[in-house]
Amino acid sequence: MNAQDTDNLSPANGIVRQYTIDVEPYYRAVADEVSLFEAAYAVRMPMMLKGPTGCGKTRFVEYMAWKLGRPLITLACNEDMTASDLVGRYLLDADGTRWQDGPLTLAVRFGAICYLDEVVEARQDTTVVIHPLTDARRVLPLEKKNELVHAHPDFQLVISYNPGYQSILKDLKQSTKQRFGALDFSYPEREIEIEIVSHESGVGPETAAKLVTIAQRARNLKGHGLEEGISTRMLIYAGSLIGQGVEPVAACHVSLIRPITDDADIRDALGATIRACF
Repeated sequence: MNAQDTDNLSPANGIVRQYTIDVEPYYRAVADEVSLFEAAYAVRMPMMLKGPTGCGKTRFVEYMAWKLGRPLITLACNEDMTASDLVGRYLLDADGTRWQDGPLTLAVRFGAICYLDEVVEARQDTTVVIHPLTDARRVLPLEKKNELVHAHPDFQLVISYNPGYQSILKDLKQSTKQRFGALDFSYPEREIEIEIVSHESGVGPETAAKLVTIAQRARNLKGHGLEEGISTRMLIYAGSLIGQGVEPVAACHVSLIRPITDDADIRDALGATIRACF
């Protein structure tokens, strides 16, 4: 957590200390996203991050939480997630029943940033509970507990999703989208992506450049046999294997080709690209 704001967490908020980020995460800005997010946080605007898988959305939120000196509570959304998974539920123990706050309620009470990753994977009847937090009310109704939780002044809600991957049945409703500001993310420009892959995996710039070349060619196949292109995250995996002494072609097959396709023709085409680069 950013040291300048560590003291902002009182002892009463100790329950969220486990969510603080003590060491600065590596994040390479590609445009003005950092300053825009800082401005949004200053007015506590809910934010939506849109972009393909593995392009840096989660790392960006981690970096901003560190920079702003706030705890970060992250929840990976899925189709089985219920409203109780977000806000909390009554539990049975030796003394009877007790209420346990969910991750969203913890963030609301104690002023953390709550990050709902791939929010579109959750059912719409679940995500509707965030609506009162994303307008001027900034409240969270706990219906089972008959309690109305007013958001801590430092609370912010951030969601993310991949609009290019979702079907029409898995998209956010307009009534939800229009409650957020939005930042678009994509794969970085070539030189920046080389820098990121080299830094994160430990390989030299020359090897990182070859990996980025492979990814750029594979991304051209999106919609022509591939549902998703090779992400920056996957390039870092490949670079990390190479750094461990794995032969580059083998590392690329393990990290870049086999995870994204089972189509023999596409595998052959990508394999030829890898052999040409290495």
